[in-house]
Amino acid sequence: MIKGKFIDNLPKVYGIYTGGFIVFILLMAIAEQMGMSAKMIGICFVAFTVSIYAIIGYLSRTLQVDAYYVAGREVPTVFNGMATAADWMSGASFVAMAGGIYFKGYGYMALLVGWTGGYVLVASLLAPYLRKFGCYTVPDFVGTRYGGNLARLSAVIVLTVASFTYVTAQINATGTIASVALDIPFQYAVYVGLISILLCSLLGGMRAVTWTQVAQYIVLIIAYLLPVFWISNKMGAGFFPHVMLADEVARIGELESQFGFVKNSAADLATVPKGLAGITKAHSAVNATPWAFISLAVCMMAGTASLPHVMMRYFTTPSVKAARRSVGWSLFFIFLLYSSAPMLATLSKLSLMDPTLPTGIIGKSIADVQAIDWYQNWNQANLMFVNDFNGNGTLELNEFFMGGKAVVLATPEIAGLPYVISGLVAAGGMAAAMSTADGLILAIANALSHDLYYKIIDPKAETAKRLIVARVLLVIIGFAGATIAALEIQGILGSVIWAFDFAMSGLFFPLVLGVWWKRANSQGAVAGMLLGLISGTAYLVWVRTGGAGFLGITQLTFGIVGASVSLVSMVVVSLITKEPDAATQKMVDDTRIPSGKAILGKQH
Repeated sequence: MIKGKFIDNLPKVYGIYTGGFIVFILLMAIAEQMGMSAKMIGICFVAFTVSIYAIIGYLSRTLQVDAYYVAGREVPTVFNGMATAADWMSGASFVAMAGGIYFKGYGYMALLVGWTGGYVLVASLLAPYLRKFGCYTVPDFVGTRYGGNLARLSAVIVLTVASFTYVTAQINATGTIASVALDIPFQYAVYVGLISILLCSLLGGMRAVTWTQVAQYIVLIIAYLLPVFWISNKMGAGFFPHVMLADEVARIGELESQFGFVKNSAADLATVPKGLAGITKAHSAVNATPWAFISLAVCMMAGTASLPHVMMRYFTTPSVKAARRSVGWSLFFIFLLYSSAPMLATLSKLSLMDPTLPTGIIGKSIADVQAIDWYQNWNQANLMFVNDFNGNGTLELNEFFMGGKAVVLATPEIAGLPYVISGLVAAGGMAAAMSTADGLILAIANALSHDLYYKIIDPKAETAKRLIVARVLLVIIGFAGATIAALEIQGILGSVIWAFDFAMSGLFFPLVLGVWWKRANSQGAVAGMLLGLISGTAYLVWVRTGGAGFLGITQLTFGIVGASVSLVSMVVVSLITKEPDAATQKMVDDTRIPSGKAILGKQH
């Protein structure tokens, strides 16, 4: 029996949880051998893990403002690192990242470089100082640092645009997994995903989200790494395949040369279901030039340091020192998955292309491929497609199409692993998408309830009323996100990249200069946030509607335009208007001193 405070028993609690989850996997493996259907295994994995998260969310319920907004500021560094990693490794990272690398090649490695490098900016420029400030939300910092409701409102607007764009992608991912695992239409599955998300966060806010995210990280990292090592060992690429990546990529190059490639005609492509891409390399603007790689990486770095749900995680640590150490642990836990995404993409492509492997399909009869169980399953889910465009009855490189979302989810099945591993991967993907969606919806709801409702509309609101408003907003925002996700306006990865660009456009320089430039004032911050967001959005619309763009800046890197306008306008407006008063400038100086009490103290 566990005695004492929950915080003091975290290693024991999560050790028992991890052991219990491994036992559950073994029980499902036994059930599969005894004849349990694949559909029932998928349902059991999703239902079991979501139920555990819901129980944690219920047990973490609170009526205390400090616990609801910042988990009582008592989360230890290692566990905050795990929670941050789960918050960070979204459905895009888990479900779509390997798919992006699979289809686009090295160009999508820019996402890994940028997202990881962004934590260097977080650790060196922002996280410790925002923790020292003692705020509840990012707009809370902006509003107090610059003064005035207009600055606070501007930050809320940018936060809402960026986070809502991001959350639709996560609900899209939960819907994809739920639709496959539960065998229900995607349009309904997104709402199943939403209910799962709300069960984790509705009653306990940040405290509930923190402890469910730790549990979700354990599930998602097991679900991601186990198939990689198993498939690699089965294919003869070594138990630890990461060191063999160059050899495997070279093998893919040989196979592409061996099979050749016939470009599909417009008529061929017109018959391919929407959202599916061919098996061979798809050279796009993402990996066309070194500048395209660098610019995308820069946008992801600055976006990482601007996203409110990331910053909020470091408000939960006990001290400034703990916030800095927490960033280090976050990077370690993120590295475990990110270093494996390229390997999973490579193994997936090899398993389909290599004729020496029993799983290879290129060169086989199209009728035989269409008869394979895994192909039929994923074809019914509209995530795989083959057609005899060349008319010879043999499957060639240009005749197999797959959705990017299917690369991670389908690879264990394609590689001949027991279906229990596919169920595990579905549960991992669900955990990844849910953890990020929880953090994002909470970031929006907290900003609207704390910074808009409490700080601007009703400063005298009682605690109970504030928390009711926060919870109602949580439901409304989640429902709106699910409704937009059901429309499938943009793919998962594309929506995520846009979110980073929006955050970078409006928040990066107001946050950084708020810590490092005492002369920055309210007028400059408002100009930087609003003009940055407006200019970045206008550029995106222009390029999306047929504009040629300039300087190689695409719809995936429009944050460069927004952030540039934000920086220039913020500096110019700050210099031509009155400098902040002495008290504000002293507050900025105190923010950069690690020791001492939080700047805001008990003002909340």
